[in-house]
Amino acid sequence: MRYNLLGQTGLYVSELCLGTMTFGGVGQWERMGRLQIDDVTAQVKRAFDAGINFIDTANVYSLGASETITGQAIKDLGLPRDQLVIATKATGIMNELPNGRGQSRYHLMNELDASLKRLQLDHIDLYQLHGFDALTPFEDVLSTLNDMVRSGKVRYIGLSNMASWQIMKALAISDKRGWARFESVQAYYTIAGRDLEREVIPLVQDQRLGVMVWSPLAGGLLSGKYKPDGQAPEGARRTTFDFPIVDKARAFRCVEAMRPIAERHQASVAQVAIAWLLHQPVVSTVIIGARTMQQLDDNLGSTRLQLTEQDLQTLHEVSQLPPEYPGWMIAFQGQYRTKPPLKE
Repeated sequence: MRYNLLGQTGLYVSELCLGTMTFGGVGQWERMGRLQIDDVTAQVKRAFDAGINFIDTANVYSLGASETITGQAIKDLGLPRDQLVIATKATGIMNELPNGRGQSRYHLMNELDASLKRLQLDHIDLYQLHGFDALTPFEDVLSTLNDMVRSGKVRYIGLSNMASWQIMKALAISDKRGWARFESVQAYYTIAGRDLEREVIPLVQDQRLGVMVWSPLAGGLLSGKYKPDGQAPEGARRTTFDFPIVDKARAFRCVEAMRPIAERHQASVAQVAIAWLLHQPVVSTVIIGARTMQQLDDNLGSTRLQLTEQDLQTLHEVSQLPPEYPGWMIAFQGQYRTKPPLKE
């Protein structure tokens, strides 16, 4: 297991992060998984023993049950708190009351305290906004997050699922006010869905933010078990919850390109998909979530897979994004400034 810096925090996190969306199985989240305490404890132990020091959860996962089970597993295992980086998120719908969602000071403060109680912790290492709230001004949201950091209940703040202009606006406000600044971006990014490269990744590189990748297998589509004609193993997640949105024709082209690479390396297609992400310099950590120990072990195996330059070139060519304005114009005009002028 390798460790990468998370943005400018000076904090090292494992290149794989244990995701907890499969823990609990309450309500609609049952489609992701319904692991209970014994299975969760086994997964957390296996992940920690493999070198994972980063765990990501959210208040909305199984309406708090995921956090509760995660916290109990950590306690039962007696894992040292100073060797764990715990991340959670808030914004989503926790109840149908008027203030049961969003990023108001009222909601975020209540949810932070609730998450701390469920996780049985006195602080959250990385507290993340779980999306964009169009009703609460960024100034109010960022002021609340800053107060959380100053209180000691939160060490760092991050965000998830936002547009590049929203991220940059938030950073500008924090810099102007001298408030705690976003340190990480949690986003969907796969070999079959490289949209992040258009705007967000250039911003991340410029502002030196960490990138946490969710759904590295595109909801299982890149595992190699799905067929272009729609066939899938019984109980496969995408048969009941077709998410995230993916260009499936592109995804299956990627899968077919990954199969011979997997065979040469004696690896699984899923391991190749995760290894591709681990080879991207901008990625701080890849969040893996598993419904079975077999899936978890397979995901862990991706850290041992070293793709060759030819492998990476093959995967780049089959997955590259089609040109889109203004990107192609910026690249076209920029070529005139990439080399110094010749001296006569």
